[in-house]
Amino acid sequence: MLRHYRAKHENEIHDTPMTNSASRKQILDEAVLNFIVKDCQPLSVVENEGFRELVQLLEPSYVLPTRKTIKQTLAKKYEEERERVKMEVQQAVAVSITADMWTSVNMEAYLALTCHYINENLQLCTSVLGVQYFPQSHTADNLAQVKRAMMEDWAITNKVKCLVTDAAPNMIACTRQLQIRHLICIAHSLNLLVRKSCDQIPTLTSIRHKARHIVTYFRSSTTAKEKLAQVQQQMGRPTLKLINEVPTRWNSTYEMLSRLHDEKEAVWVSLASLKTDLTPLTADEFTIIGETLLVLAPFHQATVELSAERRVSGSKVIPMMKMLYMALERNASTLHTDTARHLHEHLKRRVTDTASNLESLGVLTLATLLDPRFKSLGFHSSSKCNEALSRLRTECASIVGGSNEPQPGTSSQQLSAPTSGMILSIIFCCL
Repeated sequence: MLRHYRAKHENEIHDTPMTNSASRKQILDEAVLNFIVKDCQPLSVVENEGFRELVQLLEPSYVLPTRKTIKQTLAKKYEEERERVKMEVQQAVAVSITADMWTSVNMEAYLALTCHYINENLQLCTSVLGVQYFPQSHTADNLAQVKRAMMEDWAITNKVKCLVTDAAPNMIACTRQLQIRHLICIAHSLNLLVRKSCDQIPTLTSIRHKARHIVTYFRSSTTAKEKLAQVQQQMGRPTLKLINEVPTRWNSTYEMLSRLHDEKEAVWVSLASLKTDLTPLTADEFTIIGETLLVLAPFHQATVELSAERRVSGSKVIPMMKMLYMALERNASTLHTDTARHLHEHLKRRVTDTASNLESLGVLTLATLLDPRFKSLGFHSSSKCNEALSRLRTECASIVGGSNEPQPGTSSQQLSAPTSGMILSIIFCCL
């Protein structure tokens, strides 16, 4: 037994610790790098005394990499990940892209381009192609030039089937120059639809103005903030901060009014005990806010649903507009204030106009018809639905006609039978 042990296993005592130690350090280095990337930590975190003490306590034998090493490793990791994503994107049959302009806290403009595609495992994937510094003027020519360069860099120029942006005129003109099918972001459209309708109601505008002043006061004053938290605790309510309205943030009007309405008693009590010239919202104004929230709630839910990143939303757009119209119809009888009724009328008219425009877009109508959850039931207008069905039949007929042309070495029966059956089944499913 002793001879067998010395011949077969004695060397493992010397080899294994070093191998395991090197492997362990590589794993921990990778974990530190992932921590920095995922949590947006500065590279200098590896030099922070508290972080080093924590790592030393968790793994005494581990030596943290230097900031310079982390920077080099991060650059290498970026190139590896970029090549992986580039290969995956290039393998996709078709892609759609979304583009938007962002402004940093330092008031620097950036153009973000994101690619959406289905991979070989039939999974919906999203990859950020770049967030590029954009110091030049935001003209359509400059936007088109940068977007074209980014698409060429990722080798997807001929694969882009649709570009989704906001409704800014320069974005629309840019897409026209690129000669790519263009869609306006529906969540952005809903945000504009609600905001324009709210702006046309003077009473609601006045209430929002007062609400913004109250929220700003509680968010900027330490004394007011602490008082509100104290009152909430005394009432046995969770300590919640007020939310301010931000023009560029979707649903911010709804969220501001909703939080203020939920915390109205705590806000009343806090304002009464604070030395301030702010005029609190009255009981009648809170009644208007309550009915306004009832009208806006379906739009809040629709925006959240359509903003989902991991689910295809193209086929939901038309049915969602129909559901919004039906929700407005259903809530009409529950409104008693003039402000809520006027808001309801403005929203109903805008929803009708928007739904009519969307039901004329071929890409959205086909997506709705071919979605087994909706089919023709998703349309608000029966005439628009019939037009969409006619377009679908025409497209299917052209595909069948093109597929029936015999290829060398293949009989026409072999070609036409499965293709025609497939197309006919699609049409049958849509009826």
